[in-house]
Amino acid sequence: MLLTSYDPFTREFDRLAQQVFGTTNGGAQSRRSVIPMDSIRRKDEVELRFDLPGIDPESIEVTVDKGVLTVSASRTEEYAEGERPYRRERVMGSFARRVYLSDAVDSEKIDAAYAGGVLTVRLPLLEKAQPRKVEIHTDGQKEIAA
Repeated sequence: MLLTSYDPFTREFDRLAQQVFGTTNGGAQSRRSVIPMDSIRRKDEVELRFDLPGIDPESIEVTVDKGVLTVSASRTEEYAEGERPYRRERVMGSFARRVYLSDAVDSEKIDAAYAGGVLTVRLPLLEKAQPRKVEIHTDGQKEIAA
């Protein structure tokens, strides 16, 4: 496994909250710590795509420490004098997502780009982690390539 973002406590809590409240973590405001992510495996890299719509690029931070990639960001909205929210469905505040990386990722060469509300993080794989063909040798027969 190249990366993991599983947290059994959070998963169980989400399941219970869904049963009791009919929503994840008891409501939209409680979901703010999760950033939706897709991951794509290629021959020589893994690409992570994080949905961060309406986020100021200056608030986005990507860090790698001891095999953990952390993406954090924040969304704030200020109101002019005399304004107050009438209906509020967009989540404001701080967001974070941690992904545990395997030893196969070359953490020195990770790069990130933000465009169109999507943060793309490329995780290059070390050469030893890339697929390769293994030759099979047999006694007295032609070599078989697997």
